[in-house]
Amino acid sequence: MIKRPAQRVAVLIDTQNMYHSAKHLYDAKLNFPGIVRAATEDRQLVRATAYVAKSKTGEELSFFEALVGGGIELRVKEVLEFSSGVKKADWDVGMAIDAVKLADKVDAMILITGDGDFVPCVEYLQAKGVVVEVIAFGASTSSELKGACDLFIDISEEADQFLIRSSGRHKPHGQKQMDKDVIGSVINNDRKRPPKRK
Repeated sequence: MIKRPAQRVAVLIDTQNMYHSAKHLYDAKLNFPGIVRAATEDRQLVRATAYVAKSKTGEELSFFEALVGGGIELRVKEVLEFSSGVKKADWDVGMAIDAVKLADKVDAMILITGDGDFVPCVEYLQAKGVVVEVIAFGASTSSELKGACDLFIDISEEADQFLIRSSGRHKPHGQKQMDKDVIGSVINNDRKRPPKRK
């Protein structure tokens, strides 16, 4: 798939999904502004939005500031705590609705998530003529999502570029250290798409 400089691109970030994947696989955090810059390249960025959850303690405020400082808009939802002790702040529906609203304003949509719940959203966007790219960790990404999108980029192959590791931690859990020069693993799903409306 060819990425053209004239392409209008939106980036939607499922921060909860990606945070937990990075923590589980690498015991690290992600450099979301760096991922957005690399993903959009020379294309025209229409919007970059991160869907985040805010706790009562406000411990994530410095993270929010880093996102905003990197040019990423925030959609914030309060974490709900149930009597059972379960905490929840699910953004899947909100993120999918925003993707649908943006469909007429972009040529390509980059979803930074590994969540298979977004497959119907991907299919809707493609039916509208939008090219859908997914960026996530291959090991924790739904196989259905990988198969549905037009382009899947496994950021595990670029871990050194996009991970913020705590000091002394160099190797991902259960995996060999990645070579920083390795080019990202890409699945290109070329198939006939309806042409983008003018």
